[in-house]
Amino acid sequence: MTRRPVWLGTRVLPDGPGGFGVVQPTPPVLRNRRFATIDILPPPKGKRFRATIAPVPSAVAERSTWRPKCPVPLEDLSYLTMTFWGFDRERHTGEMIVHSSVARDIVGVFRHLYQARFAIEEMRVVTLREQRRWKTHSTGDTNVTSSLECRRTTLGTSWSEHSFGLAIDINPFHNPYLNGELVAPELATAYTDRTNRRPGMVLEGDAVTRAFDAIGWGWGGRWSSMKDWMHFSQSGH
Repeated sequence: MTRRPVWLGTRVLPDGPGGFGVVQPTPPVLRNRRFATIDILPPPKGKRFRATIAPVPSAVAERSTWRPKCPVPLEDLSYLTMTFWGFDRERHTGEMIVHSSVARDIVGVFRHLYQARFAIEEMRVVTLREQRRWKTHSTGDTNVTSSLECRRTTLGTSWSEHSFGLAIDINPFHNPYLNGELVAPELATAYTDRTNRRPGMVLEGDAVTRAFDAIGWGWGGRWSSMKDWMHFSQSGH
């Protein structure tokens, strides 16, 4: 585990093409990223995996990216809390909003990840403030594992599956999006080398891909025209 740099999430990148920041080399401290989790929920009790499934609380909905204009009604979504392992080798409680139809399957996936001790830096609901900041002032170093994010597809105009709670991104910095010269997060260029295996990466045949395969979800790491190693979705797109 390494110490989280004080500048993380604060240094805005110059504007690049397509609304992204300029892609830059990965700073040395981020080339083998292993930061302690910043908790937003109380730590789990005991050593067993614990999870809850409930309607989305109004306070959580308010700070999330969900709004009435989104393509899924709030009553069709569920709020999950789940135990996960951090890079600090400690147990933490994460949160996630997903479509209610897949809630039990997703709990099962993260139970397998917990049993495999797969490390996750952050698992929480993406806020509307974060989403707006990323669009206008990218720092290129985000690493939030999450599902619901009411937005259009990357470089597209249709609703993303994240908008329905039917897609999940796992450790985005360790598992970036790569499309030609575009990398997102923009400082994660070191992680486009998938032969250099480091904790937090999603790799073919590992606990993460096996768990999502078991529920029939597709992985962006198997796409041919581009790669989205963080991305799992019900449709595979």
